[in-house]
Amino acid sequence: LAVVSKHPFHTPLSRMEASCLELALEGERLCKAGDFKGGTAFFEAAVQVGTEDLKTLSAIYSQLGNAYFYLKEYGKALEYHKHDLTLARTIGDRIGEGKASGNLGNTLKVLGRYDEAVVCCQRHLDISQEQGDKVGEARALYNIGNVFHAKGKQQLWGCTQEPGDLPPDVRDTLQRATGFYEMNLCLVKELGDRAAQGRAFGNLGNTHYLLGNFVEAIKFHRQRLSIAKEFGDKAAERRAYSNLGNALIFLGQFNTATEYYRKTLQLSRQLRDQVMEAQACYSLGNTYTLLQQYERAIDYHLKHLFIAQELTDRVGEGRACWSLGNAYVSLGNHRQALHYARKHLAISKEIGDRNGELTARMNVEQLMEALGVSESDLSPCGSEFEMQGARPKFTKRNSMDSVELCKYSSDKVILLPSKLGRDPSDEDCFFDLLSKFQSSRMDDQRCHLDEPQNGDNREDPAITTSPQTEELFDLIASSQSRRLDDQRVNVGNLPGLRITHNNLGHLVGEGDHQEPSDDFFNMLIKCQSSRIDDQRCSPPEVGPRAPTVPDEDFFSLIQRVQAKRMDEQRVQLPTDDQDSPDAPDPEPPSGYSS
Repeated sequence: LAVVSKHPFHTPLSRMEASCLELALEGERLCKAGDFKGGTAFFEAAVQVGTEDLKTLSAIYSQLGNAYFYLKEYGKALEYHKHDLTLARTIGDRIGEGKASGNLGNTLKVLGRYDEAVVCCQRHLDISQEQGDKVGEARALYNIGNVFHAKGKQQLWGCTQEPGDLPPDVRDTLQRATGFYEMNLCLVKELGDRAAQGRAFGNLGNTHYLLGNFVEAIKFHRQRLSIAKEFGDKAAERRAYSNLGNALIFLGQFNTATEYYRKTLQLSRQLRDQVMEAQACYSLGNTYTLLQQYERAIDYHLKHLFIAQELTDRVGEGRACWSLGNAYVSLGNHRQALHYARKHLAISKEIGDRNGELTARMNVEQLMEALGVSESDLSPCGSEFEMQGARPKFTKRNSMDSVELCKYSSDKVILLPSKLGRDPSDEDCFFDLLSKFQSSRMDDQRCHLDEPQNGDNREDPAITTSPQTEELFDLIASSQSRRLDDQRVNVGNLPGLRITHNNLGHLVGEGDHQEPSDDFFNMLIKCQSSRIDDQRCSPPEVGPRAPTVPDEDFFSLIQRVQAKRMDEQRVQLPTDDQDSPDAPDPEPPSGYSS
């Protein structure tokens, strides 16, 4: 595994052990090749065969936990990392205990159990510092930063404040993330780890972006981009360009933002990543709308719509139709706008998007009034619009750049009622529309309670079926006992462990003086018993998510840009000649500690 093994599989074993080791080695090979499902099958088979070699078994547990994490089967990942922690502590493997604690912390973070995750990651940090393990210390600092970053993003759900005007608890959480990332950056610089420096720069940029420190965010994003290019990491480079564009939007530098979004689009196509290609088109469409270049905006929104249709992303289709309707209103083409408003309404009803339905219904009513038409004049929403040419005609997928825009010819300019009656080219008209029809802020986390790590909108069943907190702490707390009998009971529950006279002494004689302090367990139990209010409460309703719509959705971006009044935020940045552009990862990598 790329993040894998705590212990290499090279211990000389008896003939009886060969099959377990061979199965484990094949599992490792498959995981390194990216076949995590096949790898877990071999690792599980190795556990069934069993072994008396304690470090081999610990390595199997660790890699099984990592593989299940990548498969998003977080309940199983948690189970095997707990087994690894129990075994490491029982045999007195302090480094192994720290890494297992870190892996537990990362998994708990994905499950949204942030306070418990911090305790486990802090345990990893304490042990690494105690053992003089600088690499482990750096990873632990990075992981703690990730936990606070993810927690801060969750706390931002539903916040309506202007950029940077955050509630005190959210600001404190994000500043703590920044502090740990800065400590991580200092240490990885000392270690000469350039790849880790890139991740730290990216996540510092992400956190400053959430804090509203956009100039500072761009500084870190440019450093991130530089290292991504250094390693030829095209995916990280694409993320960097996207993040630069997002930050520049808030500084009012729309033209420069489009340059970065176009680079994002180009790299997405090179990587054959349709989801990211669609997101780049969506961002470009909205940015050209801000620039009042509505024809170009429509072109990119149609490209986004086409990909959303290909990927059967109904939420993304709805967003595209909403955006197209607004663009056509701005051009004064209210017939086309009505077509897309009706499509938006139909999709919103279908997916249960109440906010989208209310917005679309208002748009439809106002546009029908302006056009002097009624429902009886229109064909059913699912079929062709009655007025010829309203439906865009798409060419083949490989020639999307030549998408046709069917336009209406009209004898006169149709003025809408007072609510829509300003000059369509008037910037204030556009912003008033956007603000009025603003949807609720979409959840921008990639690895949370209702969303897989990859940003997909669909709910991950592994999250809802994962073991409860009580199970984790029952197991860990049971390990706290220093009585030898209790230790025998714990190891007896470890799958795949064959107790023999060769390993019995290691199982019952080495763990006593290596037990963690009572403070560690008291902190864990305190987290468990309190269940923290924000974990007890269900998250705010944010409606369905769309894979083809960026996590930092422009519905919220534009509203906040308008609220801040762009003239007040314009800042002159150094040119690329002075400071080569660099950007951060849009989400902190879920890097494992082992």
